[in-house]
Amino acid sequence: MNTEVNLCGLTLSNPVIPASGCFGYGREFADFYDINILGSFSFKGTTLQPRFGNETPRIAETPSGMLNAVGLQNPGVRHVIAHELPEMKACFHKPVIANVSGFSLEEYAETCALLDAQEQVGLLEVNISCPNVHGGGMAFGTDPKSAAEVTKAVKRVTKKPVFIKLSPNVTDIVSIARACAEAGADGLSLINTLLGMRVDLKTRKPILANRMGGLSGPAVLPVALRMVYQVYEAVSIPIMGMGGVACARDVIEMMLCGASAVQVGAANLVNPFACKEMIEQLPGEMERLGISSLKEIIGGAHL
Repeated sequence: MNTEVNLCGLTLSNPVIPASGCFGYGREFADFYDINILGSFSFKGTTLQPRFGNETPRIAETPSGMLNAVGLQNPGVRHVIAHELPEMKACFHKPVIANVSGFSLEEYAETCALLDAQEQVGLLEVNISCPNVHGGGMAFGTDPKSAAEVTKAVKRVTKKPVFIKLSPNVTDIVSIARACAEAGADGLSLINTLLGMRVDLKTRKPILANRMGGLSGPAVLPVALRMVYQVYEAVSIPIMGMGGVACARDVIEMMLCGASAVQVGAANLVNPFACKEMIEQLPGEMERLGISSLKEIIGGAHL
């Protein structure tokens, strides 16, 4: 069984990629298993300056999922380059995906330029879709013109492939995907979390300090599949699909909708072995479904 996939010239041994924010910098999971079995992983979302993130509580459980409003907590790009990347190299020997967020075109460009120059970074994932940060993130991802501007700003200062991470919190994700592709994006990542909230019945107040947060987990899988399917029909650049993926069968379903690789988020927080188990299960599922090569099924659900 051939599980290899290709992302803009980057060959991955399999399509399974832990999603940004759900795998730290890899070291925490390296204590559980050899993370070099992963296709790659998208490390913690990075901004130009250090961020403490939102006030607590930041997490709330929901049926078949969870809400988070972490708020892009990270030590800033220069600390990541000086400390996190060298430590990451000790436990992960493949190219990694650098996830970048910003609050202006200039911030996006500067952060991406710094990470683009790092040998370990195989591609850049530009997050214009974070739903729980005020004044940035999703503000760029809900308008085609703004999404295109970020894409152009980043592409001007980088050499490596740039994937734009899209928000599902829009009326028409296809128009934004097209705008990014026309502006020069090498690929797209979708979907980020869906905006949601919970209320504490005792206090009668929102559970999250930020009031609202991003919904992830199995509950969002059908929405993610629908959006990947729609975007695949509208653009000719590769897609990293994500949203509610919890098993090897979900990986295959996402690829049939059009994903060239599949990111796994909340499942890692429930089971630290989730990605390892998916990779181990893939050959058996492929055999049962009559699939000899995963590359050959990308977009296979389209008529």
